[in-house]
Amino acid sequence: MQNAGIATLGLNWCYIAHEVHPDHLRDAIQGAKAMKYMGLNLTVPHKLLAMEMVDVLDESARIWGAVNTIRFEAQDLDGQWKPLVHFGDSIPEKIRTRGFNTDADAITRSLREDLGMNLAGAKVLLLGAGGAGRVAALKLAAEKVAELYLVNRTSSKAEIIAAEIKRLFPQIRVAVGYPAGSIDLVLNATSLGLRPGDASPLDEKKFSLRNASAAYDMIYRPAETPFLKAAKEAGCRVANGLGMLLYQGAKALEIWTGQKAPVEVMRAALVKNIYGN
Repeated sequence: MQNAGIATLGLNWCYIAHEVHPDHLRDAIQGAKAMKYMGLNLTVPHKLLAMEMVDVLDESARIWGAVNTIRFEAQDLDGQWKPLVHFGDSIPEKIRTRGFNTDADAITRSLREDLGMNLAGAKVLLLGAGGAGRVAALKLAAEKVAELYLVNRTSSKAEIIAAEIKRLFPQIRVAVGYPAGSIDLVLNATSLGLRPGDASPLDEKKFSLRNASAAYDMIYRPAETPFLKAAKEAGCRVANGLGMLLYQGAKALEIWTGQKAPVEVMRAALVKNIYGN
């Protein structure tokens, strides 16, 4: 996805993957800085750890409490911090790191474009209270959903997020547990469904998918998890996490390059890589 976007923008860059143990994350970030990388993407479990490891937090990272994108910056002749792309081949030695979060906006953009969801005033059941679940919960509250129900295997984690939402967004009705009536959206932010034989993230003894209009699974491989299959059979509109993956990556590319990302080119590369078509 990123290399397709980079090529379309005509940049002599290469996007590569590194597997880094959490204990070595700080060293990895410093190493990328020393080698004058343009930027980094981070996935779990690094998104929360990086909050304490970057020099500056963008507002997006401060609001949503996680870093999934890092941009390396240097000072120009006027002392202004600029992305390294600004300096061409003459990158200064003094470089700093700025942490961003592109996940939150990607979630809501995917819900709007892939499911046609109007989140304002919606009733939402969110499954999962880990890092992804927390970001999703806060973003849904910021989008002014009417009611938000949080379910997690460890209910205390959901209760912490519910308390945070009540403090930041007092107008939102938030509760821990399953709703009693019908809702507009069930959103899976857990990892259940990634592996064959995983249990469902939803306890259908406590809530039936027939009472939901739409279902979204952040998992994108497999394309149809058992949760989405059940939701489709129950008559829900369904979408997986491919759109979220696409839009967070497109925003990261814009942060590094200062250019508009070629979203459709990136989408085609992503679909081909993940699903082989």
